Amino acid sequence: MAARFIAVSLLVAALAAGSACKTRPTGTPLPITLPMTLGGRTISSENLRHGGEVYTHYCRPCHGTDGSGSGASAPGLRPPPRDLRRGIYKFGSVPAGQLPTDDDFVRIIKGGLHGTAMLAWDVPAAELDDLIQYTKAFSPRWLTEKAGEPIAVTPDPWAAAPDGALVRGKLVYHGLAQCAVACHPAYATKGEIYTATKELTHIELRAFRDDLYAPVAKDSDFGFRILPPDFTFTPLRAGETLPDIYRSVAAGIGGTAMPTWKNVLPESDLWALAHYVASLAALRGVNEAGDQLHEQLINQPPWSPPSLDGGADGSDGAGNDVGPR
Repeated sequence: MAARFIAVSLLVAALAAGSACKTRPTGTPLPITLPMTLGGRTISSENLRHGGEVYTHYCRPCHGTDGSGSGASAPGLRPPPRDLRRGIYKFGSVPAGQLPTDDDFVRIIKGGLHGTAMLAWDVPAAELDDLIQYTKAFSPRWLTEKAGEPIAVTPDPWAAAPDGALVRGKLVYHGLAQCAVACHPAYATKGEIYTATKELTHIELRAFRDDLYAPVAKDSDFGFRILPPDFTFTPLRAGETLPDIYRSVAAGIGGTAMPTWKNVLPESDLWALAHYVASLAALRGVNEAGDQLHEQLINQPPWSPPSLDGGADGSDGAGNDVGPR
C-alpha cells in the first residue's frame, strides 16, 4: 500500500509539473517539490533543484527563467533562443520529431550550435546531467514519452573514393532527393538537374521555380518560418564533419521541413550526400568561391527542356540546338 501511495504521489506531482509547463505565467520558474519521471527515468527533487541552479548560471540569460526563450539577452539574438517548453528539438540523432537522447543534449551543450548564440559550454561533468534533466522538465512531453532510438552512423563506403562520392552526391542532391525543388538552393545548371532527375527517377523535370538558386522559407513547428541553409553561405548548426552531416541528413531536422532520410535513401547515397554538402560548405569564405558559383549559375545560358518528340524541334533531344545555321 505504501509503495502504491508513493507511486501515485509521484504521478500526481509529475502531472502537476507538466500542467505548470503549459499554464504557469511567463517568467516564473519550475515548481520543483517532488521527484519527476522524465523520459522514463525518475529524477530526485534534489537533482532537479541543483539542475535549476546550473541552468540559472549557464542558460537563463537566453532561454529565460521559464524556458520560454525570452531571457534578458533574447531580444537581440537571431535565431532566437529555443522555447524549451515546446519539447521540439532540431538536432538530435533520432528520427526527426522524436525526443533526443541525453547524449544529444551533451553534444549540443558541450559543442554549441554553429552560427547561433548557443555557445559551447564547458559545464562540469558533475553538473551536466542535472542540467539536462532540469531542461527536460520544462516540457510535458518528457512525462509521457521516452527518447527515440538513435540512428547509428554507419561506416563511410566512400572513404577510399571521395571524388566518386562528390559525383554521386551531386546527382542524389539534385536528381533523387530533389533537395532544390522547394527547399535548398540548387548548385547545378538546369540541364544538369534535368539529366540527374531523369537518370535517377525517370521523371522529366521540365520547369523550375524562379528562385532556383536561393533557399525557400518553410513553415516550422516553432511558430515561425525557417530558411533552409544555403550550404555555401550558412554555417551548419550541428557541425560540419562528415559524421555530423550524415547524422543531420539521416535523422532529419526536428520541427522543420527537413525529413528523416534514413531507410529512404541507400546508405551509400546518404554518405554521398554528406560528402557533397561538405564540399559545398568548404566553399564558404574561400576566395568568394561560393559567390562565384552562384553567379555562374545565375548567368548560365538560357536552357529549355528537350522536345517531347525526341528532337523534332531541331534539338538533339537534350535541349541543345543542332539545327542548320
